[in-house]
Parts: sequence; structure tokens; C-alpha cells
Amino acid sequence: MATTTAALVEAASKGDEQAWAELVERYSRLVWSVARSYGLSEIDAADVSQTAWLRLIEHLDRLRQPEYVASWLVTATRRECLRTLRRAGREVPTEDIDSDDEPWPPPGSRPVTETHAVLWAAFARLPERCRKLLRVWATAADASYAEIATALGIPVGSIGPTRARCLEQLRRLLGGRSTPDSA
Repeated sequence: MATTTAALVEAASKGDEQAWAELVERYSRLVWSVARSYGLSEIDAADVSQTAWLRLIEHLDRLRQPEYVASWLVTATRRECLRTLRRAGREVPTEDIDSDDEPWPPPGSRPVTETHAVLWAAFARLPERCRKLLRVWATAADASYAEIATALGIPVGSIGPTRARCLEQLRRLLGGRSTPDSA
């Protein structure tokens, strides 16, 4: 089985279902996190995600740089988010992306304990830029810096330093408490 992204794209474009499944496995969390970063409801985000994957199927055999399929997916997802928001007559939210309907932590994860509640309360107090970056980082752990930069519209070189500053702010907000995974 091919492991490079370019090889997976080529195999999937020739009808290899395993290659397609691997592409979906690698990048579905990235697509989902981009859709949710626009403040879409869970239903709208699911529709946007499906449409982005459909667009990829339609263009799979015509990608000029198949190794950048993640960036292609991010762009397709962002465009579909904007179409969805325009159709609904809504504006792109700039602040309240941490709404109550957001499935965070994801369904099926560990139950929320008091420690988790403290962590998420501190997370909610972070600036929007930090919340977006840390959310994409957590949900798309396999994404490269270039893919994350494209998803968030920020320079590649600022991801590491910004992430470090955001994590430090979160630590300060927690007041030295240990997080569930560091205990």
C-alpha cells in the first residue's frame, strides 16, 4: 500500500478504495476542524465536510500537485464554509466559536470531570486566535505546519511560537494546576 500522500492520491484517482479510505482517515479531522472554525453548526459543518470531499473526488485526477492535497482540501472547505454562510445570510463570526453546541470534547471521549471543567473554563478565556490554533492542533494532530497555516490563514513561521505562547497563557490561567494528561 502506498504511504506518501501523492501516491495515495494517484492510487485513489485510479479507483483504489483503500487509498481513498487512507486519504479520508488522514485528513477528515483537518477538514472538520476548518469547518467548525467558521462557527458552523454541527449539521452545517458535516454538510461542508461532505461537499469538500465530493469536490476532491471530482478533481482528484486533475490535481497538479497531489502532495498538497491537504492544502487543497483546506481551501475547498474554507470556500464551502463561506458559501454556506452566505446562503444562510449570516456573517462570519469573529468571536463566539466556542458555542454550547460545539462537540468539544468529541463524543465518545472520557466523561468531563471537575479537572476537565477547569481546563475548558480556562481554554474559553484564551484569545480567539489561541483557541482556534489549539483546537486545530488537537483535532488534526497529523497535519503539517503548512496545512495548519493554510487552515488558519497565518504564516507558517508563526505557528510554533504562537502555539507556545498560547499554551503558556493556558498554563497561567490554570494557575499551576496539572492538566488531566500531565497528572
